Amino acid sequence: MKTRITELFGIEHPIIQGGMHYVGFAELAAAVSNAGGLGLITGLTQKSPEALANEIRRCREMTDKPFGVNLTFLPTVSSPDYPGYIRAIVEGGVKVVETAGNNPQKWLPGLHEAGVKVIHKCTSVRHSLKAEAIGCDAVSVDGFECGGHPGEDDIPNFILLPRAADELKIPFVASGGMADGRSLAAALSLGADGINMGTRFIATQEAPVHENVKKAIVAASELDTRLVMRPLRNTERVLRNAAVDRLLEKEKTLGANLKFEDIIDEVAGVYPKIMLDGTMDAGAWSCGMVAGLIHDIPTVRELIDRIMAQAESIIRGRLARFVA
Repeated sequence: MKTRITELFGIEHPIIQGGMHYVGFAELAAAVSNAGGLGLITGLTQKSPEALANEIRRCREMTDKPFGVNLTFLPTVSSPDYPGYIRAIVEGGVKVVETAGNNPQKWLPGLHEAGVKVIHKCTSVRHSLKAEAIGCDAVSVDGFECGGHPGEDDIPNFILLPRAADELKIPFVASGGMADGRSLAAALSLGADGINMGTRFIATQEAPVHENVKKAIVAASELDTRLVMRPLRNTERVLRNAAVDRLLEKEKTLGANLKFEDIIDEVAGVYPKIMLDGTMDAGAWSCGMVAGLIHDIPTVRELIDRIMAQAESIIRGRLARFVA
């Protein structure tokens, strides 16, 4: 299948594995790339630029296909060593970077000079247009269904994707609610050039996370996520657990007086405990509503082959029949 995204990134299938904290290690990124998609290493999961450089080397040993690095620009007081992370990406020969969080404009000239293509995560059309204006090569348009941070506009993909298609000139992928060939066919129909999957890739054999995490996703329905940190305008979609219930109770009790410090036990330093140790009630962790469409834990290759076969069957068969 050829789309503007497969052409841009030199990949076989228009499927990208999103950057996920303590999930996007070399093992998963390489598996996705080897299966014809675009795998991503999560940059800030690596504690230093040197650690990221080592992770890039590890990934290079596992695949000769294109892979990328996700780099989230955080609005923090003590900023990570972003120049060091960029240097590790460029010197590691990585040709695709997924940026997220704050505006990546100041980093684009150096990345483009090194021949790196940049896809920026956006939760609205206006942010997508800004990404296009500053020179991003593509955008990942994240609908309200997505796990992690869906923004504050609450626009689901059935509206957001065609709106993005109306406005954007650069290619974009659909993120949030993407799980199978139906998702891919629908996203293409709505104007996207591919899909970005996060939660679905956690429930694969190669995902280097605890089995408890994979089983929790398979057991969950589309009703089992919650939105936290709305009062702080830092909304995150997470899988419901005991810690999330505690957090929501604090939000309800404290109302407008809520401060980040009040919920720090439920959100800080959670990911190693959940993803590596499998302590499922340790805190709030990102998960999409798409959990309701996830019923098994296949290999990455089985999953991607299945998605492509189903999408092709829908496009050539079901949809073609309606206009025959």
